[in-house]
Amino acid sequence: MKELELIGREVAKLRAARKSAALATVVSIEGSSYRLPGARMLIAGTDWMAGSVSGGCLEGDVVLRAREVLEKNQPVVVTYDTTSDEDIVFGVGLGCRGIIRVLIEPVTPQRADADLVDFIQRCIDRRQIGVVATVIGVDGKTTAQLGSRLVRDAGGDVKADIADAALKSAVEAYVARIQASGVSHATRFDLADGCAEVFVEIVRPPRPFVMFGAGHDALPAVRLAKELGWHVTVVDHRAAYATVERFPLADKVIIASPAELSGRLSLDSETVTLVMTHNYLRDLELLKILLPSPVRYVGLLGPKRRADELLAELERQSISATPEQRRRLYAPVGLDLGAEGPEGVALSVLAEIQAVIAEREPGHLRERQGSIHGLEPLLQRGP
Repeated sequence: MKELELIGREVAKLRAARKSAALATVVSIEGSSYRLPGARMLIAGTDWMAGSVSGGCLEGDVVLRAREVLEKNQPVVVTYDTTSDEDIVFGVGLGCRGIIRVLIEPVTPQRADADLVDFIQRCIDRRQIGVVATVIGVDGKTTAQLGSRLVRDAGGDVKADIADAALKSAVEAYVARIQASGVSHATRFDLADGCAEVFVEIVRPPRPFVMFGAGHDALPAVRLAKELGWHVTVVDHRAAYATVERFPLADKVIIASPAELSGRLSLDSETVTLVMTHNYLRDLELLKILLPSPVRYVGLLGPKRRADELLAELERQSISATPEQRRRLYAPVGLDLGAEGPEGVALSVLAEIQAVIAEREPGHLRERQGSIHGLEPLLQRGP
């Protein structure tokens, strides 16, 4: 999401200056690939402005092809097949053993009916999930155009510029069904007069990360969370510690004790939290708030014995953590990386959070079978 925010800012600048650009999006992969579908890069003129579609191997060729897209003002889908040992003869040389398809489309000062960049920016600003469906292939007599799309926000509002009415109706029904679920994927719609391939993308706002405690060990955790593109909130009762000056990267800084948090903090199922106040009683009060909440992850700093004592104290106060609540509690927090010091702890904790939200069991990639992204070759079918 950090990438999308940067692209959004750059597009806003270009549009303000009445300049066009090209936007490249990975729309499907088979086999191995450095980036997943939905990865993007922005090109203005001959300049690579923001984002990426690979580990740096494809970007040069994408920039060259973007020139033609801008000259013709027409989108194209480019296929990079790196499954052959001879792919290096094309100047790519990825060695990733995959087939990567990239949509390259013009971004003009004139906004489309279903403007992609504006829609993604709204999802980010409102912190809501949205769905984008983009036509990436057509066959037969369908009137749908490559690059036309439909967008649906969290409230169910739809905008579309897909000319084929039958396809538009089918896509609208499909995205309503998968709204806020699943992963970005390509799917095919069979119509009476042809068929269309559509890239369906789940647009998620930045991951909400709430840090309870504004001590010196919170600083690297906040920095690393922002590098990952998360939405970071720092909470502490001490006004001298919870300051914008100490946490310039944080999206929000709240000065409050646990008892003062009601109505000041949003805790939903997308939120991940880290408790590192270094105060037993304050941690106890925070667990009373966090364990019954729907948050995805509750990390608690300190040894296992301390966590057990906190849970036992809750029991004595007739507050019994359910098995599901205990499952979301990670104490001691972090992966066993042998790390120490604030920076090492931050790396250990955020690596664990990433594994939890990705539903992965941490391990060495060299021991993983199949795709490192956990993807199988897939072309889902629409209704």
